[in-house]
Amino acid sequence: MADLPQVNGQQIDKMKSIAGSEADRPVFMLNLNCYTAEADYPNGALYKSYMGVLDKLLSEVGGKILWRTNIEGTVVGEQCIHEALGIWYPSHSSFMSLMTAPSSEENMKLRAKAVFHADLHRCADYTNQG
Repeated sequence: MADLPQVNGQQIDKMKSIAGSEADRPVFMLNLNCYTAEADYPNGALYKSYMGVLDKLLSEVGGKILWRTNIEGTVVGEQCIHEALGIWYPSHSSFMSLMTAPSSEENMKLRAKAVFHADLHRCADYTNQG
């Protein structure tokens, strides 16, 4: 199993509780990533390798990137962000299985080299809202 740095234990526990219940439901995760110089975002080989393995990992758990966008500037605040990704998972259980999926270890090795900082926000599944 791969290790994920800087986790919010309370949120992980909440997600585990949802994942193990009849209330499990789709979840949308907002990923805000700042990449390393070595990743050479958005055209570098390391970045592209990381995204390729991420796509593979997501397919293993039933998730998918719904959209991604370059960050062109920070209007308020000082956070360094290069890219925002919107990733949908069919359930909290699906998200929780990321760390044990077949491509998890390879993904985390590339992530450690490519991602300088990341914030991950659990959001309501807007894809099913009228």
